[in-house]
Amino acid sequence: MDTQDINRVSQSVILPGPAPVKGTPVQIPPASAPSFREVLEHAGTPSGTPLRFSAHALSRLQSRNISLTNADVARMNEMADKAAAKGAKQSLFIMNNVAMVVSIKNRTVITAVDQDSMKENVFTNIDSAAII
Repeated sequence: MDTQDINRVSQSVILPGPAPVKGTPVQIPPASAPSFREVLEHAGTPSGTPLRFSAHALSRLQSRNISLTNADVARMNEMADKAAAKGAKQSLFIMNNVAMVVSIKNRTVITAVDQDSMKENVFTNIDSAAII
């Protein structure tokens, strides 16, 4: 390949790219900004969202004659917000001689156990406990 061939090929194949665009440089977030992990963890269900009761929890409440007042549920919602702020994912709430396993992440009461059923019972898959 001689010089003419190289010039011909380079002129037909290699085209100039677009001119550089001047803009604002990328801003690095300040040290006080939340980390990527924190943003992801709080991207799920926002705090303040009312707790839901799973079908299983509703069944347990009914079969064990456990009744909750609106004030009880309001206190549970407040405690779920506090637990979420501390990074809890699954919590055991104890209130009025009733224990409830609550998914903080999903804002859902998973199950409920009355005082008689609590005896010699082991609660698993929880990372926190709250006495209300």
